[in-house]
Formats: sequence, C-alpha cells, structure tokens
Amino acid sequence: MAENKTNLGKELTKGIVKENPTLVMLLGMCPTLAVTTQAKNGIGMGLATTFVLLGSNIVVSLLRKVIPDKVRIPAFIVIIASFVTLIGFLLEGFLPDLYDSLGIYLTLITVNCIIFGRAEMFASKNGIVASACDAIGMGIGFTLALFLMGSVREIIGAGQWLGMSIPVLHSNPMLLFIMPAGGFFTLGIIIAAVNKLSNKKPPQELGCKGCPNAENCSKNGGDCK
Repeated sequence: MAENKTNLGKELTKGIVKENPTLVMLLGMCPTLAVTTQAKNGIGMGLATTFVLLGSNIVVSLLRKVIPDKVRIPAFIVIIASFVTLIGFLLEGFLPDLYDSLGIYLTLITVNCIIFGRAEMFASKNGIVASACDAIGMGIGFTLALFLMGSVREIIGAGQWLGMSIPVLHSNPMLLFIMPAGGFFTLGIIIAAVNKLSNKKPPQELGCKGCPNAENCSKNGGDCK
C-alpha cells in the first residue's frame, strides 16, 4: 500500500517540475507562445488543457483493453476531441471573453502533443487512478508554465498584471515582450533558469539518456537502454 501511494505521488508531481511538459519536454509550444501575452490567458489555456487531459486519460484508461490496437490513434483523437468540444461550449457559455481570447488555439487542444502523448504513453497502459494522477500533474505543470510566461510578458510588455496597472512599467512598457519574438525570448530565459535551478546538464551524446520517458519506453518494449 505504501509503495502504491508513493507511485501515485510520483505520478502526480513529476509533471510539475521534473517532467514539466513545456519547460522540460518542450511540448505544446504553439499555445505556450501564442496565448501567453496575458497571465489570465495562460491560466485559462492551462486549465482547459488540464480538463481535457484528465477526461481523456480517464476514458482511455477505462477503454484500454477494449480499443483494438489498430484503431487506437483514431479512437484517442475522437475521445480528446469530445472533451475539447465540451470545454469549448462551457467557455463560450460562461466565459465568453476568455473563449474569444484563446480563439483557434482552444480547438487545437485536440492535436496538442501533451494530451495525445499521455494517452499513448501512459493512460493506455495504466489504471484509472494512476492515469488521473498523471493527467493532473502534467496539467498543473503546463498551467504553471503558461501562467509564468504570461505574467512575465504582461508585466514587462504591457505594464500590468491580471488587469492591475504597475507604476512606472505601465507608462513605459517594452512592447517587444507581447510580440512573437518576445514570447520566444521569454520562453528561452525561463527554460534556462529551470535547467540552472535543477542542475540539469545537456546530454553529452544523442540518444535516450536525456529523455525523461526513456525508462517507460524501455519497459514498454522500446529501444531505449
């Protein structure tokens, strides 16, 4: 029982820092760069993605022994698209301003490689509780990354944060930070800071050693050693 709790705790926390889908595995770059001109947009996209990730992981885990292997990818896409449609209706009905801000990137959650990757790599091979923990952890990590990026870009590029004006910066904003180039620059700085704080060094040679999923890949019959 203690080992099971430890494993669930690991699945729940791994996506926050150690295997953060955005800052470590560099997944979901399109919404990360496109919607983070404001902190609230980062939170909205992160929570919407977490909702879809949690729902799809649970359903994929429930049906993992029923879905034929040859049609698993189309099946995953249908499941994910269903939850994306649902969250789209909810946001349009209750948070129309956020819905308009996220725009087409809300629909593109369907092909977000974070969600499809967790369905393929984890939920299709593990139980419901573990899959839910994995989804929550990855979703929290993704949300925090987007919120951090959105905060930095909004504070420096617009002189405000969550709609509150910041003295001095509000009258002298650096508009570059809310432009595409500013998104790339901010993301690079944050990734470098995370790597520095975690003492992560780049791999000396190409291969599976630097991949956070190497262990899971080898267990599932991959070529990683």
